[in-house]
Amino acid sequence: MCSLCSERPGRRKMLFGGAGLLMDSMSNGSAMAQPSRAADTPDAALKLLAEGNAHYVANQPVERDFSSGRASRAAGQAPFAAILGCADSRVSPELAFDRSSGDLFVVRVADKYVTTDGLASLEFGAAVLGTKVIMVLGHSSCGAVDATVQTLKTSNSLPGHIAELVRTVKPALEAEVKKPGNDLAERAVIANVRYNVQRLQQAKPILSELIAKGQLKVVGGVYDLATGKMMLV
Repeated sequence: MCSLCSERPGRRKMLFGGAGLLMDSMSNGSAMAQPSRAADTPDAALKLLAEGNAHYVANQPVERDFSSGRASRAAGQAPFAAILGCADSRVSPELAFDRSSGDLFVVRVADKYVTTDGLASLEFGAAVLGTKVIMVLGHSSCGAVDATVQTLKTSNSLPGHIAELVRTVKPALEAEVKKPGNDLAERAVIANVRYNVQRLQQAKPILSELIAKGQLKVVGGVYDLATGKMMLV
């Protein structure tokens, strides 16, 4: 068990108190200048993501003047959702969810698995910036997932640090590779998303505590490259 997982209640209070101090220092004493959050509850945040994706799929995005909000964004940020997504160049969360700059706190890594740095970023988003939902966002035709599946099936190794990426993803996919069926690529993407959702839901001390208080939700979704539609899984 990691040291963070065994923190005592007093230590947890110090962590959250430190987050508050950090937020205060970031605001530079100008709370009135901070932008407003588009959603203040996990359910409201998830609804906004679903509605935005529906706009995107229907090719009816909300028209926005992105340049007009630059001054307010310089004063601070108030994202309502965080996205743990793949580094794939074909997936753009702000477009897929039809949101403005400043709405989404995005962490991206090939195969969207939880790293220590990624977890710290998501904790910062939730505890300091106030994100209400974290979505682990997978997508169809994921090259990193396919590479991991092939490595598990053939026991071949990959060059450089790519091998480390595959090694990290393996635990999420090992059971699926052993199952029969022609839909392994789709099942593997979903399995990887669900595995990382569970890791974030259990991440102590910050995320699990916010979830227990009803202040945060962690969900999983899969984005279809061809249609642009996001499906919760």
